Amino acid sequence: MSKKEDFLKMMDFRHACKLFDETKKISNEDMHYILEVGRKSPSSFGMEAWKFLVITNDELREKLKPFCWNQPQITTCSHLVVVLAGIETLKVESGVVRSQLMRRNMPEDKLDSFIKLYASHLSDVLNDDDKIYQWSARQTYIAAANMMSAAAFIKIDSCPIEGFEKENVEKVLELDTSKFQVAMMLPFGYRVNKQSKQLRSDFQSVVEFIN
Repeated sequence: MSKKEDFLKMMDFRHACKLFDETKKISNEDMHYILEVGRKSPSSFGMEAWKFLVITNDELREKLKPFCWNQPQITTCSHLVVVLAGIETLKVESGVVRSQLMRRNMPEDKLDSFIKLYASHLSDVLNDDDKIYQWSARQTYIAAANMMSAAAFIKIDSCPIEGFEKENVEKVLELDTSKFQVAMMLPFGYRVNKQSKQLRSDFQSVVEFIN
């Protein structure tokens, strides 16, 4: 089997797992691998405005469950990753933007010009925390998708969850929402039930070539 076929087979394996086997736990090594793939994911301007809270505490997950529409994945998974979208770190005045860009080893004048370009390009986005959240939360989906693919590659299941009460989840987690806000709940573990046939639109209906 070719590497291309291997990858497509992994994509066939991945599905939104609705119920995990509570008796099976992901090893530290495998969980670190999944999170490392998330860490290495691309982000706009290379800002990496995300954080991954990895929750294995049963009591905390029970507190979160009612605010996640009582979905069983929250408490049956091995590891619950709460994907956070950055707010403060994307603001020029935080100093984080400069420190992130300094990794590129630009001359000082070029660095200053790039920061001005960043601030100008995002002037409408950066003037409001909600707008910043909308921008950074979209980027977290890149990292989340990569983590789910990495998990599927080693036969670990996942389920991206948007069905939650954001403000209540943030209160339970005691988050400083001026710094980070919840973008997604992402449980990982091992399926209980056999996967049903994956349903997807056909290739022709979703792909258009413009030559």
